[in-house]
Amino acid sequence: MAVLIAGFTAILGKWIQLHEAWLVIYRLFFSVIVIAGWITFQKQWKRMNPIELFKIAGVGFVLALHWLTFYAAVKYGNASVAVVCIAAAGFFSALLEPLFFKVRLQWLDLALGLVALFGIGILFNFHPQHRTGITFGLFSAFGSALFPIFNKRLLEKTEPVLLTFYEFLGGGILLLLLTPLYVMLFPAAQCWPQYTDWLWLLLLVLVCTVWAFKLQLDALKYLSPFTVNLMYNLEPVYGVGLAFFLLNEAHLFNQQFYVGLFLVLFSMSIQLWRVIQRNRKSRSPDQIPV
Repeated sequence: MAVLIAGFTAILGKWIQLHEAWLVIYRLFFSVIVIAGWITFQKQWKRMNPIELFKIAGVGFVLALHWLTFYAAVKYGNASVAVVCIAAAGFFSALLEPLFFKVRLQWLDLALGLVALFGIGILFNFHPQHRTGITFGLFSAFGSALFPIFNKRLLEKTEPVLLTFYEFLGGGILLLLLTPLYVMLFPAAQCWPQYTDWLWLLLLVLVCTVWAFKLQLDALKYLSPFTVNLMYNLEPVYGVGLAFFLLNEAHLFNQQFYVGLFLVLFSMSIQLWRVIQRNRKSRSPDQIPV
């Protein structure tokens, strides 16, 4: 359910008429209000080290930029292009994880990531007007790969709910400072939500942000982090399916698009299979995720 909701965020990004920078700012700050109420109700407030808060805000800014470029991909391309580009996160993860965790570079992971990038490259040519959206989508994929690498270390010291609150707050403040420059480069047609925008923003905050976060935490009570992260690789599949049905985007694409999409899904499927096999070999039978 959490992964399906994640795929639905691209649809809401198309329905909400706000400029992408303001869309993310509203999403972050409204989510901060809801999560603050949750923490107060659960009495989970704790004093934080200022240095740790500074680090958390920096990671929150990475998340904010990931969301900003994702919704820019939706606005300048479309929802299908945005979610397909997220599959390039596997390629960036294959490059970044050895740098941050001092592990050996997995050449096959890198090769599969290149196949996905090749598929995205084919998408570049199917409609010239979507190239800006695809470029934003690739930056979003880079942020998607970078965020969990930084977040993993912070989760070792901070409770997930508190960490999310301070990441959203810090990321929102830093993005707000960046927004005037971003709007100069990509002018904002609409900065204040219209009547229908408020409805979709409420859905985005309560369901696609706060509730999806709680669903993921609940899943971690029964499943390993490996299994949960593995399932999130299905987000592009759900996102494309939802875009085809809810936004009627299927008629926009020709055969070239489906060739590119097949390469992306093929590389992702092989990678999922490899990770499952590798995980089974490194665990005893009773530790294998369900």
